[in-house]
Amino acid sequence: MPEYDRVRLRRACAQALAGGVREATAEAVVRRVCALQAQDAMAADLGIRARGADITAPAVRAAYEDERSIVRGWYLRGTLHTVCSEDARPLLALLAPRILAATGRRYHQLGLHEELRRRADHLIRQVLSTHGPLTRAELTGHLTPLGIPPDGQAPFHLIRHAALTGVLCHGPRRAGEATYVLLDDWLPRGGGRREADGDAALAELARRYLAAHAPAGPQDFAVWSGLPLSWARRAWNTLARAAAITADGDLTTLAARAGKREYPPDAPGAPGAPDVRMLPALDNYLLGYRSREACVPAAHEADVWPGGGVIRPTVVADGLVVATWARRDAGRSITVRAFAPLPPGTRAAVDAETEDVSRFCRRSA
Repeated sequence: MPEYDRVRLRRACAQALAGGVREATAEAVVRRVCALQAQDAMAADLGIRARGADITAPAVRAAYEDERSIVRGWYLRGTLHTVCSEDARPLLALLAPRILAATGRRYHQLGLHEELRRRADHLIRQVLSTHGPLTRAELTGHLTPLGIPPDGQAPFHLIRHAALTGVLCHGPRRAGEATYVLLDDWLPRGGGRREADGDAALAELARRYLAAHAPAGPQDFAVWSGLPLSWARRAWNTLARAAAITADGDLTTLAARAGKREYPPDAPGAPGAPDVRMLPALDNYLLGYRSREACVPAAHEADVWPGGGVIRPTVVADGLVVATWARRDAGRSITVRAFAPLPPGTRAAVDAETEDVSRFCRRSA
């Protein structure tokens, strides 16, 4: 088997995207992948669906709002992600200081000096304590006493600043729109994972990354996390000293469990039957590595990445991207554009996935 195929299958299985691997709940999916890209809330929900066994849109919403086992906020690379609630504070402790420092120039451009940001955090805490949950527009209205104009980027950056300093997080959706709540009210302290310090926290994040993305190297981890390559190499060295990582970028525990097999022995279906999944735009599977050459044919990179930061929804068969897709009319209409004629078995699996995605979107709407 060519090396690219081996790498792709191992990565796809680690992501619960091949070999019949699926998780039973939304929380289990998010725990497996560590953090799920969530700039687009619906795309994040579809990413959970693709990795789960018959997980419905109401079940995903219940995980966010009733169980509160998963939460949305600004984490890796300073962008919106969905993470397990117990990971929210440890991730902020590790990542937020660098994100805030990297945003310093933008704060200066917008006139958001340090004292103003501190006052905004205090005001947001008071307002949400009294009036929350609040939408972005509602919260923006409460910032006007600080001289913050309601238009432009200043309100967004102050809300994001409050999230990064542990004041707020995303709460329940209201009429399809996100709201914000106090982090300590929504996710009370006490039951979460203990926050590690320094290299221990960094190594733990690297270990979690490898559990969902191996085989991978420090360059891949740096791209995924947004942390400096020097930090990534330090994490790899820590894992190597603990004999927790193999030479080819796999966790020793995973390698031992898999017995170095490229494919799980209990994969369902007939021999050779492809495992087909429809992934949303900006899916982790395409964002978790420095290079995507193992999973996207070189001739079709522009079909997946047309430019402008867009990553189109894709169809993967055994982890290989074979098509892009688009949805319209709240998911009632789904169009699949295959890169080449699909074999009958793959075509039938794509049709079944299309029906499931459409059903999921309709229930979400």
